[in-house]
Amino acid sequence: MYKSLIVFLISGFIYSETQAQKETTPNGWHMMDKETNGYYGVSTDKAYSFLKTKKLKSKTVIVAVIDSGIDTLHEDLKPVLWTNPKEIPGNGIDDDKNGFIDDVHGWNFLGGKDGSNVKEDSYEAARVYHRLKSKYNGKSKEDILDSKDAAEFAIWEKAKAKIMGDDTENAVDFVILKRMLTGMQKQDSILKIAMAKEVFTGIELEAFKPVDDAAKKARNSMLGIMKPNNQLEATNKEFMEGFSEYVAGEEKKEESKNTAPKTYRADIVKDDETNINDRNYGNNDIMANTPMHGTHCSGIIAAARNNGKGMDGIADNVRIMMIRAVPDGDEHDKDIANAIRYAVDNGAQIISMSFGKDFSPEKQWVDDAFRYAESKNVLLVHAAGNDAKNVDNEDNFPNPIYVNGKGRANNVITVGASGDPKNGGLTASFSNYGKKEVDVFSPGVKIYATLPGGNTYGNLQGTSMACPLVAGIAALTLEYYPTLSAKQLKYVIEKSAQQPDYKVTKPGSDEMVNLADISKTGGIVNAYEALKLASTLKGERKIQKEVLPKPKMVKTKKG
Repeated sequence: MYKSLIVFLISGFIYSETQAQKETTPNGWHMMDKETNGYYGVSTDKAYSFLKTKKLKSKTVIVAVIDSGIDTLHEDLKPVLWTNPKEIPGNGIDDDKNGFIDDVHGWNFLGGKDGSNVKEDSYEAARVYHRLKSKYNGKSKEDILDSKDAAEFAIWEKAKAKIMGDDTENAVDFVILKRMLTGMQKQDSILKIAMAKEVFTGIELEAFKPVDDAAKKARNSMLGIMKPNNQLEATNKEFMEGFSEYVAGEEKKEESKNTAPKTYRADIVKDDETNINDRNYGNNDIMANTPMHGTHCSGIIAAARNNGKGMDGIADNVRIMMIRAVPDGDEHDKDIANAIRYAVDNGAQIISMSFGKDFSPEKQWVDDAFRYAESKNVLLVHAAGNDAKNVDNEDNFPNPIYVNGKGRANNVITVGASGDPKNGGLTASFSNYGKKEVDVFSPGVKIYATLPGGNTYGNLQGTSMACPLVAGIAALTLEYYPTLSAKQLKYVIEKSAQQPDYKVTKPGSDEMVNLADISKTGGIVNAYEALKLASTLKGERKIQKEVLPKPKMVKTKKG
């Protein structure tokens, strides 16, 4: 969300009371139905009503969430955590002989054997640029004779352009950002005194009527950023922490022009990152110190339903397997490939992947993992990204297109973010799009779900939220129609997506287009319609019957 800050500052955006009166969407709008509730959600209640008429029993579905971690103590997530049935918790032994010790609820590929964990990491462009700089700096395309080197050189040139960019423009932007952060910190301090509280929400700030000019200015400045970015439910503490992290990330990018990135991951994990077959690394701490993102995504999929707490997930009989592989920075291809393989090997039928980056130097490893998942009938759901760019023409990894040019994975759904006319429009302004490469859109604006803290909930937004919503619909469908294959699930989700009857805003512009112009199906996912379609299909997945062990008791004369 913070990428828009510079735009607001340069345009002189000022919050006004007129904007305060703008309509908004209620918590949980993404679950609602357009006809019944008036919101462009996924019709969850209608979906469950449909299932009741079918009188079907659900079958538990394991959904792997490859993310930043999860709050394993959250009241709405504890009941839905996947538990490895063959692992004895806390005994320090690899009971199931899968190479991972005490992987009770999943695995952390960003951990060290000493219990330490990777929190932040560098950006892939910086890693590629500096790793290959000594090899290619000063050379031209004509100097490269070997075909393998030519492909590597092309990636390095892209990374160089990404890192160096327009020096003047980037320098100005970063100076503005730092000034904004300093200014916001000052405004935050003024508001704490004026409101007589250390922590307050955007909603409380909006209702606050300051008397003195300094407090009025501070209020308008903060609301001028929080309001258009749908952050009114956030606290000033959360807002300032997020803003500070964003500026720190931009500072890291500036530093990467002249300085090689720190070896954050290597210093902690200590595996051989050049060897994809070195797989048994990490630790079992899936909460670690960065569970915000993964906790929210997991709740969207499967937060315990109808328990009177917080919110409900989409699916009612799911077990969440958390695989920690996404740091605060760009993920590593090796970790993603191994996370996918871990999920498949341990029984996941759907994998939710809310992450992405511009460079994938070891894409072949990820492609092989995609192929492996497809061979085992596992559906992969991936977020399209939040740069308001056309991913038909610009890189966004991982993607289903094989790097060797030989086809693409057929078990992948790529998801853009939709909204509602009451919260900014039917397409999210930040969402990536693409007529060829973005399959569907799904609610991703102001999504209310679980947050770390045991009993905490809040709104986040991004294609990161749209992705698990689709994974949840796929899981719900598979629960009640367990013979559907991964390809059939993909077909059901895409074919049942609902096309709006009016034009939408092309993300990153004011241009009005048909949703079919910026996505493959031209539709927004719908749980009710997906289940209706699923009910008409003959499943292709083979369901293995549980084989009970033969009794060891020997019958005697006494019986």
